[in-house]
Parts: sequence; structure tokens; C-alpha cells
Amino acid sequence: MDPAAVSPPAARIGLRQLLMALGDSLVEVQAAPAGLDVEIREVSLLDPEDPPTAQPGELVLVIGARGRAAFPALRAAGRDGAAAVVVKLDGPAQAAALSEAAAEAGVALLSLRSEARWEQVHALARAALDDAPPGEPGMGAEEGDLFSLAQTTAILTSGIVSIEDAANRVLAYSRTTDSDEADDLRRRSILGWQGPEGYLAKLREWGVFQHLHSSDEVIGIDSHPELGIRRRLAVAIRSGDRQLGTIWVQEGSIPLSERSRQALLGAARVAALHLVRRRRELSDDVTLTRTLLAGLLDGSTGPQPLATHLGFDATRPAAVLGFSYGTTEAYETAEGVAAPELTHSEVTNLVSVHIAARHRSALVTQVDPRIYVLLPQLPRGIDTDTLRGWTQEITDAARRHLGLPLSGSVGCLVPVLGDVPESRREADRILDAMASAGVTVAVAALPDIQAEVLVSEILTLLSAHPEIRDPRLTALLSHDSRHQGRLAETLLTYLNSFGDIRAAAAQLHVHPNTLRYRLRRAEQLTGLDLSRPDQRLLAMLQLRLPPTG
Repeated sequence: MDPAAVSPPAARIGLRQLLMALGDSLVEVQAAPAGLDVEIREVSLLDPEDPPTAQPGELVLVIGARGRAAFPALRAAGRDGAAAVVVKLDGPAQAAALSEAAAEAGVALLSLRSEARWEQVHALARAALDDAPPGEPGMGAEEGDLFSLAQTTAILTSGIVSIEDAANRVLAYSRTTDSDEADDLRRRSILGWQGPEGYLAKLREWGVFQHLHSSDEVIGIDSHPELGIRRRLAVAIRSGDRQLGTIWVQEGSIPLSERSRQALLGAARVAALHLVRRRRELSDDVTLTRTLLAGLLDGSTGPQPLATHLGFDATRPAAVLGFSYGTTEAYETAEGVAAPELTHSEVTNLVSVHIAARHRSALVTQVDPRIYVLLPQLPRGIDTDTLRGWTQEITDAARRHLGLPLSGSVGCLVPVLGDVPESRREADRILDAMASAGVTVAVAALPDIQAEVLVSEILTLLSAHPEIRDPRLTALLSHDSRHQGRLAETLLTYLNSFGDIRAAAAQLHVHPNTLRYRLRRAEQLTGLDLSRPDQRLLAMLQLRLPPTG
């Protein structure tokens, strides 16, 4: 060990905070057997010629020892109580072997990007240690978009929403287009950023606060015209046994929706994440969670870092749901009112609220242009039909409340968290087919549209390999383009109609004799023989390819 390379004693910093300082563009977590809250006290460089030793709480940068050559340093780090080891990897096989060794040694393993320089990560790690204040440093406050959550909850409940902290201070509220919808309590609460004491006393008298303090269930409060108060629903925002706040939904000019109680339960769980972040100042923790989640979904990071970070049981079943949507300018709500301009956060909030009501551990993230839901630690008896139902609820809510035709896919159930990339790939395959194959259902699992998925993937392969196309069909398309013809369209319609002349003619709005003439003309121009099954099959596939311009 080079003594000159060891940083002087500095304030302690958690591995989690160090990862935030370094950034996922520099290092990736491969294993974290003791979690991400282990303390780092020093950072050191281990030269290949030095004996493999470490100090307690050290971050060891293993220079010049790739793959299996890093095993001695990894074992020594575990033996000497180091916090983490950083190595460079040459491939997935090395990552798996080293991760297993790190788990046995009880030390975190980080991989450095191959193009990164050791002195760069060393300087950044030392700077993070030097800048860390005594004790547990906070990494900046994150309020979270509570106003967006309030607006989403208002849409789902058809009510007027406010979110308060445990001291009844208003933190966020939904927008209202009609000032007459809000009752006197609502207006006074918003203007004063706190509920009026007289009404708070009534709530205490009616036992509302006692219920919220002790229960996760939604409570209803009847209207009191003599007090200027309309009907309300309320639910506690909780983190474990602690109440962090309350979500209130006031009934406006229309009754609250039938599913208001379920929507409130989901909203309370999402709001709890926001308030915990606010209290603990863990904005960078959110970024780390997203990074670990993205890595798990695309298979670049194993399940252990996310599982230890959030306390998930990685041995239980999991699944991924996928959602895709387009622009909303042309869409209208079921009531015929033009939908408001949607932001990513509003759609993500809708998905988050609905899925949180169904599965407490669900994680939602957006990887443009799609939204993914990770469902970890699912009950072992759960089936695809249940997940399809959850997904259908979300797409129905998006169309009903936002005027948005959201498409949803159900990835396969996998037995353990480490198999999540397989579920995400299946969810993507389904969404790809729904976008390209003209699938009309809003929600699907692979068995529902397996043929469409496979045909879509065959067409993708055919599109990527022009050398396996039939040049005669390419010539037919070129002929149509030059002469504004419809021979290719006619041929494809005929093939899609199983050779039924009358059915194909009806679809094209032409006389059957006109269709027969076009087919003969297509055969004459190309030399195709439509009596041969292989030529019919290839024509049907190739003519389904999108135009190339």
C-alpha cells in the first residue's frame, strides 16, 4: 500500500453518499452485501506490487489488476474490514465471479468504467471525504413534486385535494377551475397554509384525528352546510408506525368517483416517499434508487444493490409492467372536454398512485418514451391475470381521467429479482408489437398477442436485412410509386383475405374483376407465381414492411 496515496483522516461518509458524488457514469455497484450505508473513512490506491492489505472503513482502488487478478485484494479487503473495493472488469463473467467473492468477503464491490482514469476517481473520492461535514451529512433537500401528486389525485377522485404535514400545515393542493367548488374551509386553509383552528377542534371532537393517527384506512367526513363545509375523505400518510401527514379530498360540484378510496390509498403511499425524502434530505438517494432500478431493468446491474438499498427480498417473484403513450393534443376526455397538456410527471403520478394502491413495494420509473413498473417481492401465488387486471385499471384511468390512450404490457412473472431483465424485455416486445402491428387491445401479456409479437419481430429482422428481400416485390413497390398504382396494396389485401377475391375487393371498394386484373398485372410485372405457398408467404411479409421513402 502506498502511504502517500492514502487520504488523511476525514469525516465519515456513507457508501451511498460517495456513490452519489462519483456518479453512475464513473462507477457501478456490483455487490453490496452489507448494504449501501457502510461508512467510508479513507480512500487508498493499491498498486499491483504492494501486498494486498487494507484498513477498516477504507475504499480500496485496485489498480492494474483486472478480473481474477483482483481476488487477493478483494479477500484482503474483507479480512481487514475495508468498506469497498473498486476494480475494472473485462466482461460479465468476471463481474459474476468477483461479485460472488465480494459477497463471501462481506465487502462492497464497485466497477470502474474501462475508459475512466484511476486518478480521477481517487481525486473525486478524496474530495467527497474532505468536504463531508462531521456526522452524517445530508446531500440536499428534495421536496418532491407534491403539487403534481395532488393534481393527479384530484383527477382520479374527481375531488379537490390538499396535502398536509403532521402539524396540519398545507404542503400542496390541486388546482380548481371553478372557485365556487372550494368550500370555506378549503379557501381559508389555502390562504393561511393551515387548517382553521375552529374546524380542527371539530375534527378532534368527531374523532377524525384519532382515526388518522391509528389507521391506514380512508375515513369519510359528512358535509356540514352550517359550517360551510362539504363532504370529505381523508387518509393518513404513514412511514411505518409514524404519521407524516394527511391527504384531504373535498367533494366539489360533482360526486367523488367510486374508486376515490382506492386512489387515496395509493396517493398516500406515494406521498410518504416524498415526505420521507423531505425529512431526511435524501434527494440524491432518489437518484441512486433510479440508477439502481435502471441498471436492474437493463441488466447492467445485478439485483443485490437495489435489494439491499430498499430492503427487498430478492428471492421472491417479480415482474415488470410497461406503458407507452403518444401526444395528447388530439385526445379528449370521456366527457368531451379537451384534455389538458400532460407532463411526464402527471402520467407517472397516475401510474404510481394506482400501482401503489395494489402493491406497496412497486417502483415506477420513466425511460423515454416508456414508463416501467417494477413489482418486486410479489406473493408466490400471484398470476398473470392479476397483473393484467392491475394494468387494465391504469390504462382505463388514463383514458377516463386524462383522455390518454395508454398502452400497457405485462412482462412475464420471474421467480427471483435477478431475472427482472427478462420480464422487462418481454414487456418491451409486447409494446413494440402493439405499436407496429395495429393491435387494438389496450393491455396485453405475451400469450394474448404472441403471433403479433413474433410477426413484428420477423418484420424488424427483414427490415434490417435488405439482402433477404425478394427484389421482384421491391420492383412492384417502385412501379406503384412511379405510376401512383395500387398493385402492391391489392396483392397484400388479397393475401390477408386468404385468397378470397370478393372479401378483398370489398375491402378495397373495387369490383372483383378489377381485383383479378390487378393480381394478373402484378404477376406479369414481377414474375411472381401466387400458386406457390412460399412466394405468397414472402410477399405477405415483405409487403407489410413500412415504406422506406
